[in-house]
Amino acid sequence: MVTVAVLPIKTFARAKDRLARAVGVPDRRALAEAMAADVLDALAAVRGLEKVIAVTAEPEAARAARATGAEVVHDGDEAGQSAAALLGIEAALAAGAERALLVPGDCPALDPGEVETLLTRSVRAGVVIVPDRHGAGTNALLLSPPNAIEPSFGPGSFARHAARAHAAGTIVRVADVRTLGLDVDTPDDLHALRDALAESPGGAPRTREVLARLLPAAATAG
Repeated sequence: MVTVAVLPIKTFARAKDRLARAVGVPDRRALAEAMAADVLDALAAVRGLEKVIAVTAEPEAARAARATGAEVVHDGDEAGQSAAALLGIEAALAAGAERALLVPGDCPALDPGEVETLLTRSVRAGVVIVPDRHGAGTNALLLSPPNAIEPSFGPGSFARHAARAHAAGTIVRVADVRTLGLDVDTPDDLHALRDALAESPGGAPRTREVLARLLPAAATAG
């Protein structure tokens, strides 16, 4: 089954606004850039993905994506993650994709093996929802076909995606993928990501370096 990953990446200067009280603009930009690059590297190592499509207006993200062999779709409007995901879905369909894995650019703990397991175990499912660690948001969607439902990310998206899948009459499955559940929106998320990376050797080298600077009291293990 031809499977394509779609990775929306917000312009780094606009990323991670919810961290503003705890992290200054230069560090938020550095964190966003590091996480996106680490996610791109992780996706490039996933067996079973025929292509990775990065949707972005950020020149540095586009360069990093192309360096890993990913296709880049320009996100001229930057109308949000859902709109960017739709652009990626269109490109995936044009490339002949039978499935699309929508993932965010802020899950740098992503383990390629866990993603491979998700793909292998979800061949028959129409919509697979990977919730965030709080159970309310959506950190990944696996859609068969890529346009099975229209994505609607943001607060409360888990329930919206489930409702849209049921309304479409498609098979719905919830998958707990530990390393995909660790996105970064709040200072608490930063600490959770740091702790998770400290428990896992290797991976996400750029993010580890930035977190070691932001959270020096408990730097991540390398």
